[in-house]
Amino acid sequence: MKETLEELEQWGTEVIFGRAKGFRATLMRIVLRLFSFLYRGIILMRLRLFRKGWKDQAHLGTLVVSIGNITVGGTGKTPVVELFARTLRDRGRKVAILSRGYKSKKLEEVQEWPRRATGEPVHEDEMPKVVSAGRGLELDVQYAGDEPYMLAKNLDEVAVVVDKDRVKGGRFAIEELECDTLLLDDGLQFLKLGHSIDVVLVDFNAPFGTGAMLPRGTLREPPKNLCRADYIFITKCKQAGNYELIDKIRKHNPVAEIIECTHGPIHLENVFTGEVEPLEFLEGKYVAAISGIAVPQSFEDKLTGLGANVLFHRTFADHHTFTKKDIDSFMRRCVRRDADIIVTTEKDAVRFPRPEELDVEVYFLRIEVDILSGEEVWESLVDRICGVKKPVDPLLLYERVS
Repeated sequence: MKETLEELEQWGTEVIFGRAKGFRATLMRIVLRLFSFLYRGIILMRLRLFRKGWKDQAHLGTLVVSIGNITVGGTGKTPVVELFARTLRDRGRKVAILSRGYKSKKLEEVQEWPRRATGEPVHEDEMPKVVSAGRGLELDVQYAGDEPYMLAKNLDEVAVVVDKDRVKGGRFAIEELECDTLLLDDGLQFLKLGHSIDVVLVDFNAPFGTGAMLPRGTLREPPKNLCRADYIFITKCKQAGNYELIDKIRKHNPVAEIIECTHGPIHLENVFTGEVEPLEFLEGKYVAAISGIAVPQSFEDKLTGLGANVLFHRTFADHHTFTKKDIDSFMRRCVRRDADIIVTTEKDAVRFPRPEELDVEVYFLRIEVDILSGEEVWESLVDRICGVKKPVDPLLLYERVS
C-alpha cells in the first residue's frame, strides 16, 4: 500500500512538472487546474481572515523569525535555517527551531519532561516532540523527521522541537528550554503564531515554481504574496548580480532587503564511518546516485559539476523512508555496474539503513550556504535580531514576586 502511494506521488509530481505524457496525464492536469482555482481562493481568504484579525494569532513574547517560501520544496530551506541557527547561537542567542516534522512517525509514548518551575511532568497535551534540547539527540529519525534530525545532529546548543502546532512547540521552548529566539521552519504559511521577521526563499532556478498554484503547480501562494517578506534570499545562485530576477521580485515587493546566495558543496562524508573526503575525491569516479528529495536533478547536476561520472540515479519521493530492501537492491545494481562509490544527500543519509553487504562505500554531499551578495544586509539582519532585548525568565519573575 505504501509503495503504491509513493508511486502515485511520484507520478503526480511528473504530471505537475509536465514530464508525464499521454491522455491520462493531460486529463489529470485539467482536473488539477480546476482545483487550483479553489485552492487559490481558500488561501487568499485565510490570509484575509488573519490580516483583519478575524482569526486569532498567538504572540509568545519573544522573537520569532519565520523562514519559508511561496513554493513547494526545493528552495534549499534547511541549510538556510542551519545558517541562521548557528550564527545566532554563536552571537549568544538561545535558539529553538520549530518544525512540523513532515512525515515523522507519532511517538508510541509521549516523552516525559519535568517542568523547570515545579519538577512535575509536563502534561502530554502540552508536550511536543523534543528532537534536541541542545544537548544531543533525544529521538530517532523516524520520530523526528529527516530535516529536524539533521539540524539537531549538526547544531550543538540549539533546541529542535517538532509539533504540527508550533504555538505549542514555541511555548514549550520558551518556558521549559529557556529559549529567547524561535526559528519557525517553513513558517510563511503558519499564521497561528505571530512572526517578528519574515524571511522568504526564492529558488534562482524556479523562482515562481511551475507558475501555477497547487495542486496543478508548485505555488503555495500567488507570487504577489512576496510582499509579505521582510528579507528575500535568492538561493542556489550560480553567481551574484541576477538583476533580471531581482526586477521581477521587485514588482511584488519593492522594499524587502535581498540577499543572493549559493548552496555550495563543502566535502563528502562517509555515511557509516564519518570519514571525510575532499570534493576532488569525486573527479573521474563512476558514481551511483540515490536520493529522495524534491528536486533530484539539482543534486545530480552538482555531482557532474564536481567531475563525477554519474552511472545512474535512483530517485524516490521526497522524504522517502528507505528500507533495507531498497538499499540492498540498489547495492546489487551498483556492483553489477562497477560503481566506484554511492553518493546521496545529507537529508537522505539520516534515513539510510546499512545494507546487508557494504560492497560499495556510501557517502553524502555536505552542503552549506555561501552568501554571494548582500553580506552587509545579512550582518545587519543578525545585528537586528541579536539587538532585541531577551525576554525576562518567568521563573525569575515568580521568585521576585514571592
